Amino acid sequence: MKKKILIVVADYYKDISIGLLKSAQNYLPKNFSVQIIKVPGVFEIPVTISKNLKRYQAFIALGCVIKGQTPHFDFISQASTDAIMNLSINSKKPIGNGIITCLDIKQAKARKKKGAEAANAIVSILSQK
Repeated sequence: MKKKILIVVADYYKDISIGLLKSAQNYLPKNFSVQIIKVPGVFEIPVTISKNLKRYQAFIALGCVIKGQTPHFDFISQASTDAIMNLSINSKKPIGNGIITCLDIKQAKARKKKGAEAANAIVSILSQK
């Protein structure tokens, strides 16, 4: 039976999110059924996963937060990470966290392949017995 996977991608930084998404898709086995939902920013990822918990066996969260002049970066990064971890533990379903947190756009562009690492995480958990 095909594993149903949902990828939730924040496309605030479109160039970065496209790279993360392609990286994740290229890693996933062909026998996975993959759906994609785009959201405006990483803060919307946890609620989107939460709304879809019963429909999928695993999730991949993709997005980018770049540090600016205010503490907003810290709040968004911590809140999204905590929410994703809590969702995963409480639902007992893997959520690959491919949300990258960077100091500048150059770092973000260099880390676009992190989507594959998030995909690897869920494949690994789904293969556990």
